[in-house]
Amino acid sequence: MNRRMERILVVDDDVELCGLVEEYLTAEGFSLKAVHDGERGLAQAQTNEFALVVLDVMLPGINGFEVLRRIRSVSKIPVLLLTARGEDVDRIVGLEIGADDYLPKPFNPRELVARIRAILRRTKPVKAADAVPEVINVGDVELDPATRTVLRAGQPVDLTSVEFNLLEVLLREAGRVVTRERLVNAVLSRKFMPFDRSIDMHVSKVRRKLGDSEESGDHIKTIRGVGYMFARPSGKRDEVKGKKS
Repeated sequence: MNRRMERILVVDDDVELCGLVEEYLTAEGFSLKAVHDGERGLAQAQTNEFALVVLDVMLPGINGFEVLRRIRSVSKIPVLLLTARGEDVDRIVGLEIGADDYLPKPFNPRELVARIRAILRRTKPVKAADAVPEVINVGDVELDPATRTVLRAGQPVDLTSVEFNLLEVLLREAGRVVTRERLVNAVLSRKFMPFDRSIDMHVSKVRRKLGDSEESGDHIKTIRGVGYMFARPSGKRDEVKGKKS
């Protein structure tokens, strides 16, 4: 049975690069549309026609950060940000705004495909036949993997796909330390690099959305030099329960 071709939107003003990317992605089984300015990129990203957006930071008109900011105000579509090599500030800002991942330019097309496939794998909805109908409760946080929803003290928490997957890993290991290497492998689907702080940025965003301060870490504790741990309330047991029918 043929799998439906997944459509990718590329927003980059380098027409030649877009042509090369289209040639490579098409050969890998994707369908691609390229636009070359921020306004059109934003409009296309909001059409619900695409599985993922590859977004360059440097664009004519509105830049990639502003495009991403506006996308995130209305949509959770996965976004892979293209940044200038060595520009750490671009990566930090992009992750803060809500990019799912980043890739420095110039890049190897194989790496682009690998990043796209990894993001799509972790953002793809769980099929009903494969889903485990369970809800994870730790303290005042409730996470439902089937509907990909999170509640804190009964109130919904709006997480990106990366943030949701990160929180799920930490909740399933509540009370135990999860290394940064394991989080990078599980959440970002790539090898751990000691100087890559992407996972720390995602943890910081999840903390804020759960109401933690960086100092208090009421929910997510930093284990210096090792990784992170989701704190279990004393005297309470975690619950992983089936959903009510």
